[in-house]
Amino acid sequence: MRPSIARILFVLQALSAVACASNSVVNLSHYDLVQPDFAAMKSEGILGVIHEATYPRLEIDPRYFQRQQTATRAGLLWGAYHYANASDPVRQADHFLSVVSNACAQADPLSRPSRVLLVLDFEKNGHYPGGTMRADQAVAFVQRIHERTGKYPGIYSGEYFLWQTLHNPKVSVADKMVLAKCWLWLANYSTPPRTTSPWESWNLWQYCGDGRCKLPRSAYPKSVANIIKAERNIFNGTSTALQTFWQEHGWQPGEKSRREPERMVTADL
Repeated sequence: MRPSIARILFVLQALSAVACASNSVVNLSHYDLVQPDFAAMKSEGILGVIHEATYPRLEIDPRYFQRQQTATRAGLLWGAYHYANASDPVRQADHFLSVVSNACAQADPLSRPSRVLLVLDFEKNGHYPGGTMRADQAVAFVQRIHERTGKYPGIYSGEYFLWQTLHNPKVSVADKMVLAKCWLWLANYSTPPRTTSPWESWNLWQYCGDGRCKLPRSAYPKSVANIIKAERNIFNGTSTALQTFWQEHGWQPGEKSRREPERMVTADL
């Protein structure tokens, strides 16, 4: 069999395997200027939203709190991510948790998420000051999150960037094993992600970013509700499994931290 034909068959089989998966998560940030219609998202089958909460240098996404209010009131699950840089990872983690916690504390009871899915956005930083986070810094970040919440966050990254980073001989086996405790969210706009060591499989697949997607639109829509160029994600499982996953991996901000942080960044929303 010709390699090109084999590759085509492999892609078709992979696409078929995820066709019945849950295409029900949207991610947003302050770069999405439109006011999202979360009620319409829910009617289209969206179950959860993961929103940027913080980014370099210790900034707060100005749209995070209001969208948390609106999305959770519409009945959607809620998540938060931190866009990382190469500065002090523990300080970044503390700032991130401070913002997420304060947003929940200030929310009215009808729009307070019961569980917040936490994510480290670990990718090449070409947007903000401070350079790109190293693998050992990512380890320090996730360990700090786990120390304070009892939960390991998700790791979001482009498939190629993550593979290239973790295959660097400077990255220790111990560091890889710590990162493997996190759940995995990969971006690939052309094909389903492959297995990325040290993970056995991915949990979320971002197949469309800002409307960029090379997959068939009939099966992989680029828009959602009133957002034409959306960032859409497929969960590796059923919709029911996604809700269970969110409950198991999400943080309840009202829970007391395991240990109070040595440094706390005050974040006023």
